[in-house]
Amino acid sequence: MVRVARRLVGPATLAVGLAASPAAFAQVRGAGAEAAAPIVSAIRVEGNQRVEPETVISYMSIRAGERFDPVKLDLSLKALYATGLFGDVQIRAEGNDLVVTVVENPIINRVVLEGNSKLSEEQLTKELQVKPRVIFTRAKVQSDVQRMLELYRRAGRFAATIEPKIVQLPQNRVDLIFEIKEGPNTGVERISFIGNKAFTDGELREEIATRESRWYRFFSSEDNYDPDRMTYDRELLRKFYLTNGYADFRVLSAVADLTPERDAFFITFTVDEGEIYTFGGIDIESRIRDLVPDELRSQLLTLEGETYNAELIEKTIDRLTDAAGNLGYAFIDIRPVLKRDREKHTVSITYQINEAPRVYVERINIQGNVRTLDEVIRREFRLSEGDAFNTAKKERSRQRLQALGFFDKVDVTQVQGSAPDRTVMNVEVQERSTGELQVGAGFSSSEGVVGEVSVRERNLLGRGQDIRISASLSQKRTQFDFGFTEPYFLGRNVAAGIDLFNIDRDYQDEAQYDLRRTGFALRAGFNISEFLRMTTRYTLRQDEITNVGPFASFAVKEAEGQALTSMVGYVLGYDRRDRPQRPTDGYYLFIGQDFAGLGGDVTYIRTTAGANYYYPITSSVVASLSAEGGYIHGLGQNVRLNDRFDVGGQNLRGFKDAGIGPRDAISRDSLGGNIYAIGTAEVSFPVGLPDEYGIRASVFTDFGTLFEVDTAPTVSVLDDSSLRMSAGIGISWDSPFGPIRVDFAQALLKEDYDETQVFRFSFGTKF
Repeated sequence: MVRVARRLVGPATLAVGLAASPAAFAQVRGAGAEAAAPIVSAIRVEGNQRVEPETVISYMSIRAGERFDPVKLDLSLKALYATGLFGDVQIRAEGNDLVVTVVENPIINRVVLEGNSKLSEEQLTKELQVKPRVIFTRAKVQSDVQRMLELYRRAGRFAATIEPKIVQLPQNRVDLIFEIKEGPNTGVERISFIGNKAFTDGELREEIATRESRWYRFFSSEDNYDPDRMTYDRELLRKFYLTNGYADFRVLSAVADLTPERDAFFITFTVDEGEIYTFGGIDIESRIRDLVPDELRSQLLTLEGETYNAELIEKTIDRLTDAAGNLGYAFIDIRPVLKRDREKHTVSITYQINEAPRVYVERINIQGNVRTLDEVIRREFRLSEGDAFNTAKKERSRQRLQALGFFDKVDVTQVQGSAPDRTVMNVEVQERSTGELQVGAGFSSSEGVVGEVSVRERNLLGRGQDIRISASLSQKRTQFDFGFTEPYFLGRNVAAGIDLFNIDRDYQDEAQYDLRRTGFALRAGFNISEFLRMTTRYTLRQDEITNVGPFASFAVKEAEGQALTSMVGYVLGYDRRDRPQRPTDGYYLFIGQDFAGLGGDVTYIRTTAGANYYYPITSSVVASLSAEGGYIHGLGQNVRLNDRFDVGGQNLRGFKDAGIGPRDAISRDSLGGNIYAIGTAEVSFPVGLPDEYGIRASVFTDFGTLFEVDTAPTVSVLDDSSLRMSAGIGISWDSPFGPIRVDFAQALLKEDYDETQVFRFSFGTKF
């Protein structure tokens, strides 16, 4: 079949005729106001196929029996075109009759998209007004073309063209075809800055979201031009300068120039940096009776004499709001009053605390959750319907929802409720995929070649449940795991879970034996306060030490065989980090204890505690300090070999796995220790490459000790509690193929019997 398509270049030129006989209109045109216009005796409709004549007449302003009126005729003509039913309309007079001739717009038989591959048919058809069995109009078609072109622009394809064509069919029907040429991605060839003196172009490029196009950015769309992202970039630049003391900073203009080939943009930001400011006098003024400002001064982060930082002002307001809330003042409004001294380049601040109107949460609406149940979202909210509204709790609720990992976007907004003291909170989420199928392969200097298969669903059936099955295999370890977590067990804020495991581990290099560990653990975690959390657990496992070497230590041979451990324990953690993964600010404290002896063959009590602290030196340089220690004490028996602590390798770089601590004086087998302490001081920073590379470097020093072992008197043990220390550098890369980590560390303090390791490398991939 040969298809003949007619191009739709633009809106049609409508040929409209309005003719009247001299007899009908002579008096209207020439006889003056005194002459009466003739009466319309009848209205006839011609050319209609689907539309009834009565329907056509119903849209007209003039009726049979009325006098001819040019104004009403003109209004009738416009009304008929406005219906969208007709492609052409003519009104003429025949004697005293009015004849309306119409050409009906065709019906769309089908809509066809041709040439699209980067945007799916579903994405494009959602924007279309024209659909099958709908009346065809050129205006709708042109509007749809513009809508689709806008989609392509947002996808970074400004060279896209769309040409609509029609295929005439019998019975006044048409096929509508959109011929699409998507064109190449419209990237950003260059980003330039004018007016910047304090920071280089390269430093400012790192602060904005848009990136220059490079061959290696095939996994990212940040180098595609997006006008919305460019608006966001202006705000990022402003925030960056205000954080670094430039209180007068302005973005004068942001211009994107498209190349003649329409395949790239040149972006230029023109800025006015102004002068750098410091904080002047800082004061708190309370307009609430009984609220004493001195009670809040310890919450101030803005200090006189320090470089002006707008971010610290916002954080101070949050801290003052929380502190006032803890004192019982829920309805407060804190406004910073800034006084700028342009001669001294200082900014003085007075935090005015006013009593805010009492507002209560009337309703919480949730939108966008197709899979996740409403209750999963509502239980993360720190506010309930009927509660007093609190901005800090609203922000905390948003953070908790984002931390679930179920959503790409979480927006929490508020609108006026049914009364002045009522507010309605609207929660809009955009769900992400929570199922994971991972097949991994890699290499580790401690375990050799590693393979892993893992299946996980973090939001099972939309209930927030987490289920995981994994298996890993290396030259020194075979491990199978199953885990399930119910975050709200029996409807309460308790995360309950079970873990099943089977582990075979080769310790031949460390102490000439193999270990098999099989068992399960039951756990339950709950919040004591907003940031304080306790996790309790019960573990039942069987350990078996086998394949003991003929020249192994007597302490190793003594431990050969099976032992059943029945153990209960807890971990109490206080978390004030900005985020759990790769934190840049805040701290984390924990203490945990385990008691073994509820049946089984082993009895002991084990205590561990630690602290981690993170401090952002700059926006990209982070300093961290961590310390951890533990003690295990056998109750009526010696601590078994496989229950003692090991130090070295990942937790004390510069030394091999189990590289320090008590050793058999003859076989030099590692025996582990009952007491340990380790710590790390580290500074991580970018290496000068763009952030999207995911490459960071670090300088660190690790220190620690491991000592005390209870063995038979016949075993000669090398045991020294002296401090060991190492220092080194590391490189980490979150590559598209998996995490890569390389560490070079030199042992600075060690004992003669310790085993050192300068180079440590690990690589993994998931595909």
